[in-house]
Order: sequence, then structure tokens, then C-alpha cells
Amino acid sequence: MAPDSRPNQDGLAWKETLFDLVPQWTRDPPIAAIESLCRRRLGIAAADPCVVTFAASGLFNKLYTVESRGTTYMMRVSLPVYPRHKTRAEVAKLRWVRDNTSIPVPQVYDFDDSNDNEMGFEWILMEFMGGRPAHERWGAMTMEQKVVFAQRIATFQAELSGRGKAESPFKRIGTLTLDRPANKQQKDAAAGQPIAVGRLVAPEFFMGDNLFYNVPRGPFDSSHDWLAAQLNIILIHQTAILNKTDDEDEQEDAENALSVARKLLSLVPKVFPPSPDVAETTGLYHHDLHLNNILVSDQGEITAVLDWECVSALPLWMATRPPKFLDEPVREEEPLAEDYVDNTPQESAADAQKGGASGQEKDELYYIHRMEWEATQLRKVYEARLKELWPGWPLGESNAEVDFFQAVSLCDGPWAKRVGRWVDRLERGEAIRIDDTA
Repeated sequence: MAPDSRPNQDGLAWKETLFDLVPQWTRDPPIAAIESLCRRRLGIAAADPCVVTFAASGLFNKLYTVESRGTTYMMRVSLPVYPRHKTRAEVAKLRWVRDNTSIPVPQVYDFDDSNDNEMGFEWILMEFMGGRPAHERWGAMTMEQKVVFAQRIATFQAELSGRGKAESPFKRIGTLTLDRPANKQQKDAAAGQPIAVGRLVAPEFFMGDNLFYNVPRGPFDSSHDWLAAQLNIILIHQTAILNKTDDEDEQEDAENALSVARKLLSLVPKVFPPSPDVAETTGLYHHDLHLNNILVSDQGEITAVLDWECVSALPLWMATRPPKFLDEPVREEEPLAEDYVDNTPQESAADAQKGGASGQEKDELYYIHRMEWEATQLRKVYEARLKELWPGWPLGESNAEVDFFQAVSLCDGPWAKRVGRWVDRLERGEAIRIDDTA
């Protein structure tokens, strides 16, 4: 992409940390501009109250509540990490999920996919969803409530993958988008526009300079094409680091990452044989289903699923990965609280003298082990429900594909050496999971 054709990313800066790039706001969205915009778009009269309050921030966005006439709305203001495309994609996904699944997501009232407005940022005005993050309620929920919770998430995943429909809703790998440009004068900006699978809106394609590399961006016909494009981004990125640094450690890391990425690229056709005449069947895959992104009522019932901005239509083998809140080490034996507590002050003092764990540390260890045990049991519940809804669910048959995806995701960072060891063993014909590679 030529420098003069680069999109407007005013308001965004990138900060390099030890492990990754982190987006930074160079200015805040003006509260007065948010109020003015909401009054105009929602038809709030000047005499009526309109209270805008900062609520939270995510990696790429800031959230504000807007209260007027007894109704609360949510304003989501986005950094221009992928101008136009990310906002349009999020609107398209929220529309599709509301129309085609039982998953509770906010209704979109209006949006602007450009920063040519009084706020100076892209935004989505949407319904406020009640409930509290499941993380805050988890300790008070009974195991029976958690079982129902896991079964509901399994139902959601089946619906996102097109189960129960005559045919899968999606072909090709990419992110849902509105099929024609948004009209700023359109009164109902979130309705009446066809939805299609478009280019992939994912961090590995837009973080930092990745947005400007000359690589295919989708939609992709196959896993082969998708992962090859991702590996080519890594090759370009690491080559750029190698060419500009004089630091020996950085040079060594870049050379190692390049070596691993080249090996993985050579293995892509073996793990994912290209099928030039058939577009791959896909389904929406929410990659970030942790307990902070799921809202629940006081009774533990799911009231909303959040954070759809980088959710995409991905190969069905991706749906064999457990949701984030169930991705814990296996622990089959239920931990008992009494096994983690000192029975007497003398025992506690003796433990301290021997350099053992303190009472507080034992409490924390019990909590960690309890979470692992619960996740192990709930993962079985989740898998049983998903198999019931999706008899052909390819659990266990997709280990090679899932491990390869994980290797690609990890080879552009501090875990490259570990990935390299896994690749070497794979080339020797050894069947080993990447998580079991030291």
C-alpha cells in the first residue's frame, strides 16, 4: 500500500512492549461530542437530560453509557486500527447473531464507520445489556448453575457453526461485513444492508505495520490460504526487524522466528491440502469467551455475550477448541478445602519454619485447583451438549489442525523456540501435541 493511500488513523499510536504491540489513544473522545451526537441520532430534545458517562475500555475501544428519559444506551468508540472495516464487521456480526441465533447480543441503533464526525472516531450506538460479568458471580454460583451455563455456551457454539440449519451459513474464511458502503444519511444505518463474508479483520492482520503489508487479506477459500497468508505476514515482519536492528539478541530472535515460520509454511500443504475448486465450510467462532465477556443475572443465567469485534467465520475445526473459561489444566480429583488449611497455629508456624506455603498461599492454591477441577467437569458437560447438537462435531479428529494453528499463532514471539522444537518433532514423524512440547 502506497504511503499516500494509507487510511486515516488519527488518534492511534502503537506502543511496543516486551511481548507485543499495544494500541494507545493519543486523544480522548470528547464527552460533549458524544452527547451532541446521541441527541441528534436518538432524537433527544435540548430540554431533556442526556448524561454520558465513561464505563470501561477494551484493547481497541472505549465504552460510554448514555442515559436519557429513563433509557440507558451504550456508545462504543473505536480506535482506527482497521479503519472502516472493523466497525462495519462488528455491526454485521451483531445483526447476524441477533437474527440467526438465541445468543443475547445488543441491538445496534446507529453507527459511523468513519472518523469524519464531531467525535473524530468511529462509533457504534447500541442497546445497553443488563447483567454482571460472570467472573464476578462465579464464586457464588452453584455447580448446577454452572452446568446450565456451560450447556448454554455449547448451544451458542452449535448455532454459530450453523447446526440445525439445512446447510452451513458460511463458505470461505473471513469476517462478516456489510455488503455495500454505509450511507451516512441513512436513518437506520444498521438495517437493510446485506451481510457477506469479507476480508479477515483480525489482530494478526492489522496490528502495527501488519495492516500495510502486501499480502492477501481474504476472504480465503481454505485453511491452506488463510494460514499461508498469516505466515507470510510473519516473514515480512521479522525480515523488517532483522533489517533495521543492530541488537544481537533481536537479530537472533528474528532469525529464529523466520526459520520456524519458513518450516511451518512448507508444512501447510501437508496439513491442509489445497482444494482449489471447493470453498471451505466455516462458522462464526468466538475466540474470547472468558467470564468477563459473558454477562449473567443474579441467578447465573446468561444475559449477554460481548466482544464480537474480531470474531470471524473460521474453519469448523476451530470449534473443537474449548471456550476460554474452560481452557484450564485437567484436574479429575475434587480438591477439598480442609486439605489446604493449617489445622493449628503450631502447624502453621512449622510450615513457615520449613519454608512451606503460608495460609494465604494455601487458600490461593485451593482456589486455583478448584477452578481447574470445575473446568474439567464443565468441559465434559460442554462437549456432551455440543455432540448432542452436532453429531459430526470433529473433536479429536482435528488435533493436527488446531495444533498447527496454535504453532502459527505463537511463532512470531517469545515462544518461537518452543514451536521450533514441536515442528522438528513433527518433521520427524512424531505425533505430539504442541501443549506437550517443553
